Amino acid sequence: MKNTKTVLIPDFMKEAGVRILRERDGIELVEYKMGIAAPEFHRLLPDASAVALAATGFGRAETEQSPKMEVVARIGVGFDAVDIPSLSERRIPLMVVGTANSVSVAEHAVFMMMSLAKRALEMDRRMRDGVWHDRQNNLPAEMSGATVLVIGFGRIGTRTAPRCAAFGMNVLVYDPYLAPEVIRQAGYEPVADLDAALPRADYVSIHCPRNPETVGMFDAARLARMKPGAILVNTARGGIIDEPALLAALRSGHIAGAGLDVVATEPAGPGNELLQSPNVISSPHVAGVTVQSMDAMSVATARNILSVLDGTPIREIVVNAEVLG
Repeated sequence: MKNTKTVLIPDFMKEAGVRILRERDGIELVEYKMGIAAPEFHRLLPDASAVALAATGFGRAETEQSPKMEVVARIGVGFDAVDIPSLSERRIPLMVVGTANSVSVAEHAVFMMMSLAKRALEMDRRMRDGVWHDRQNNLPAEMSGATVLVIGFGRIGTRTAPRCAAFGMNVLVYDPYLAPEVIRQAGYEPVADLDAALPRADYVSIHCPRNPETVGMFDAARLARMKPGAILVNTARGGIIDEPALLAALRSGHIAGAGLDVVATEPAGPGNELLQSPNVISSPHVAGVTVQSMDAMSVATARNILSVLDGTPIREIVVNAEVLG
């Protein structure tokens, strides 16, 4: 690169990735704060050739403020806060980190299933309160022998399924974009009809993107089709589950418990009744955030940016690959 290129990075990006960019000649790094206000962010964009995004959105307004932009890179895999059409119109690739945090999310999904099955919060509370006499009531459950329905068999679903199988669970997979033989060859049972599969599942784990097809996928009607006493886990995106409908299903006892790493409105406010429910375990959208994954995502993001600036973009992790020609 003959000319210096300005790369915007969030101030929490890990050193493992920052070092890769810092050590490259012709790169000027400019840090911005997490939660930066739009006007301040816009002031940085006119000179930027690349930007690494975490929670900061990138819409049409940001694209219009970025005449030199060559690549937008997510430090993650979700991209619902990015306006892809505006990037594609300018032939700007949007890149994600591939499998860098997939294991972390898969582990978190299983952690939530297990926490609900074993009544972890309740058992901890009993110990702290010195309540032993009724420990034979509301007994924990074994995961072995239970049936789990994994929704989405991509980067994370393919890692969640074997972890469930390792517990002795019967694994069903629903992914309408994959040939059933692909799922069958992986060792799991493909299901073509989601509604028909739901009554079979003791656990349902969501691993699909949020898009027009999946928003409200789990509405009141679909929740009603779930097996009585089932557990629902969402480590994908908020909005896939109709939250008032889920709250009603939890209160009625039809759904025994829910594990939620994501909610429709983030950050969640104190008035979110779901998060006050005793049969819900939650976390603040951190399923993919671990010590190991943060290093891996930072490294992947740095390499993604440099691949485009070097003229050799890594096509398989470009979301809008059509812009590459």
